[in-house]
Amino acid sequence: MQHPRTGVVASLAGVLLLSALTAAQNTAPAPRSPWKYYPEDARANVGPGGPAPVRDLTGTWAGESSGAGVKQPVRPENPPPLTPLGQKMFDGNKAESRGTLIADSNDPHLRYCDPFGFPRNMNDQIRSLTIATLPNRTFLMIAFQSIWREAWTDGRALPTTFAGRGPAVHDPTYNGYSVGRWEDDYTFVIDTTGMAPETWASEGGLPHSVDARVTERFRRSSRNDMTLTMTMDDPKLYTRTLKLGEIYFRWIPSQTFYNTTCIPSTLQRYLKEMADPAGSPTAAR
Repeated sequence: MQHPRTGVVASLAGVLLLSALTAAQNTAPAPRSPWKYYPEDARANVGPGGPAPVRDLTGTWAGESSGAGVKQPVRPENPPPLTPLGQKMFDGNKAESRGTLIADSNDPHLRYCDPFGFPRNMNDQIRSLTIATLPNRTFLMIAFQSIWREAWTDGRALPTTFAGRGPAVHDPTYNGYSVGRWEDDYTFVIDTTGMAPETWASEGGLPHSVDARVTERFRRSSRNDMTLTMTMDDPKLYTRTLKLGEIYFRWIPSQTFYNTTCIPSTLQRYLKEMADPAGSPTAAR
């Protein structure tokens, strides 16, 4: 015959087990879509993950704006070492990050949806970056604005002429012309020149000429960690090499390239209905 106390304990255990199962069901994680990126999953990817592979940057990297907890970048040096011409151009670039109202800014991206161009697209709005390598070039695919760059690794020299006419003349482009090489087993170096001079080198409005030369050093210190160090030489506008800062990345393959394209018609509506009225002297009164 079962002891009455044993039956009570068994019944209580059953109730507790049922409650635990119900609670577990209520707190069970929602189904995950393979089409979505969940920053909370990326933040769980901690630690170096072992040694870095030799001469390999291939993969998807999270930047500081990804929501994955990547540490903040080192910004371009301030104040910059400007020549008189560089100072004049810098003063003429009305950047929101330097206290200018959106209504008064002349940031070509903020006002017209113009592309960031290089090097700004590598130091502003860094969300994620995918690097893919072919035998003769390396592709860098940037999530913000869904753009891509290519760095040739076939030994070619950079172009040097961007004015006038002739077979040696190259048109400036938003991303310029890039060549890459391995400096050592864990550092990939890219040199770029020929960037469209109307673009800014940073969110803060740093100018550059078409003859500027930017050097990027991608240093993979572990399987999960990569640092990008950027410098720019532009003797027309700067008295010495300009430090464009350091950007940190984490190897997080769960990321996806969600759409962040700037839509000109949407931007113009925003400026007309919100940004410009909010920043105008009439609205302030």
